[in-house]
Amino acid sequence: MKNYKTRHEENLGRLARLEGQIRGIRRMIEEGEYCMDIATQIQAARAALQAVSHRILRKHLEQCLADAAQRRSRRELDAKMTEIMNLLKRSEV
Repeated sequence: MKNYKTRHEENLGRLARLEGQIRGIRRMIEEGEYCMDIATQIQAARAALQAVSHRILRKHLEQCLADAAQRRSRRELDAKMTEIMNLLKRSEV
């Protein structure tokens, strides 16, 4: 199996910012901030997490799926396609 670390490092900064956002939402709740302001921040955090998810899925399509296609491995290509379809069935991609 390939080393995926370098493929995902670009998302670490985005996730660190997202962690800060979540801590901010928690603080807002603890301090009794206005509900709509909290809801707005929650939606922003969800959008940021969805963006990371889309980047990772795109990387999977560009690299993992493309690798399987280049190797002309029908079994591996079918497995990758099944993974993607299962993900799409479970999420709001």
